[in-house]
Amino acid sequence: QVQLVESGGGLVQAGGSLRLSCAASGRTFSNYAMGWFRQAPGKEREFVTAISWSGGIIYYADSVKGRFTISRDNAKNIRYLQMNSLKPEEPAVYYCALRFGGPWKNPEGYDYWGQGTQVTVSS
Repeated sequence: QVQLVESGGGLVQAGGSLRLSCAASGRTFSNYAMGWFRQAPGKEREFVTAISWSGGIIYYADSVKGRFTISRDNAKNIRYLQMNSLKPEEPAVYYCALRFGGPWKNPEGYDYWGQGTQVTVSS
């Protein structure tokens, strides 16, 4: 079994920054991809970014390109999401998700999910 725990959410002013972390634990594994998704109240869960095990494949949603950066620490099994220039329309619960194999943009392709961390952006 795999457990994912997100941290780093909170309240930030518009234009500010936050760094989210996702720590994976459980069975010994490698060669997995990690994705970040977000869901605002009343909206569907949407793709934000994803990274392959090697870091050689990274996808970003168009809405976050140039502002968000995903990174990894394979030794610690942690993935990070650096969010800069946060916008008032971006408050949501942010989830990390894991799948074995390459990164996908479709949330249905992920096998394990964290509990989510709330990001609130004040204008």
